[in-house]
Amino acid sequence: MQIERTEKEIIIRVSSKTDLSGLQRILDFIRVKEMGSENMVSDVEIEELARESKSTWWKENKSRFMK
Repeated sequence: MQIERTEKEIIIRVSSKTDLSGLQRILDFIRVKEMGSENMVSDVEIEELARESKSTWWKENKSRFMK
């Protein structure tokens, strides 16, 4: 993994073998933190992002629980 900070952004590079569902959850968390720190997001938007994350997780993991 490589992390690079520029004047305007932080760039994180990970192996293409990285688990995408886990990475997506991390990115969703970072997006919420970023929006919240800039007061750019309402409670409704945060709730929608949470629903999207849970929906994605369930689609990817449903087969593990439903036999």
